[in-house]
Amino acid sequence: MWNRAYEDSALPIDNRQTISQPYTVAFMTQALNISKGMKILEIGTGSGYQAAVLAELGAEVVTIERHPLLSKKARTLLDSLGYAVTCRIGDGTIGFREGGPYGGIIVTAGAPDVPEPLAKQLANGGRLVVPVGSREDQTLYRVTRTDEETWKAEDLGSFKFVPLIGRSGWDESVTT
Repeated sequence: MWNRAYEDSALPIDNRQTISQPYTVAFMTQALNISKGMKILEIGTGSGYQAAVLAELGAEVVTIERHPLLSKKARTLLDSLGYAVTCRIGDGTIGFREGGPYGGIIVTAGAPDVPEPLAKQLANGGRLVVPVGSREDQTLYRVTRTDEETWKAEDLGSFKFVPLIGRSGWDESVTT
């Protein structure tokens, strides 16, 4: 895949997953409006690319991956590059309450609906960037928590992601 490294396209990685195209990573990162020291939860570690971008911008990053192999490979790579990213293995659709509340949450897989457990882990003023829709195509939303029980959703356009699998995502046994 070295010959495709500079393409602006999604590329395959292990476990039938993909690394998002660079434009998508940049667009989603910008939508979070990160400030140095902000606590960010990433759902879907994949290769570790998005986590590295977030850490490079000065965020305190916790990333969750459901595939142990991907998580271990990403942790090894991120550590070797000097990024202090916390990598966890588990169901990202329920988040990581112990690390929150978060100033930003970024979901790198398409969900059928906004995962409520993630929205509830946002700090007041925090932003959740999540693709929502069918398994085939999604609309990217930025959900901002305005107070304890209120959120504002903004449509950021159409995108395509691998499905978000988990308790508050798609059922793994469904293939279409």
